[in-house]
Amino acid sequence: MKKIIPIEISARHLHLTQKDFEKLFGKKNPTPLRKLSQNQIAAKETVDLIYKDKSLKNVRIVYPFRQKTQVEISLTDAIYLGIKPVFRISGDLKNTPGIEIAGPNGKIKLKNGVIIPLRHLHISDKEAIKLKLKNKEKVRIKILGKRSLIFENVIVRVKKSFNLALHLDVDEGNACGIPKKGKGILLD
Repeated sequence: MKKIIPIEISARHLHLTQKDFEKLFGKKNPTPLRKLSQNQIAAKETVDLIYKDKSLKNVRIVYPFRQKTQVEISLTDAIYLGIKPVFRISGDLKNTPGIEIAGPNGKIKLKNGVIIPLRHLHISDKEAIKLKLKNKEKVRIKILGKRSLIFENVIVRVKKSFNLALHLDVDEGNACGIPKKGKGILLD
């Protein structure tokens, strides 16, 4: 029997350092809006992303705080803004484009930190052992539904605290007809 994988669509968002959050909002902590998977929380606070003469409004902040501020957008967003798309795993920010971030209390200019996240499978260490998967390994996952397709080059992300979930961006979700959540099958 094949392993059923829950799928979550990850819309554009950003992760901030505490210092950047304080500069943008003039307070210490975000206001929780809703819990997300992988022990993260969507904040009520949003920002505008500005690149040259274009912007994306009301982009959601996800926390807890990070060591470095990171902006995650889709390929469609990158094309719209005119940013050279850089596909990366979260946290790999070297040689990525920068962007201006505007909040109600101030602005910051990132020298780098804008990525299009690679599709990835979150999995706990125990489940990874059961399925014989290793961190940073690439797997294939078949998406179930009316627009079924197979995603290749899915990066496995193993961490004790992770819950099993394939994360796709909005463009990938649209391609397979999943607006928010769906199911897939781990092929290998």
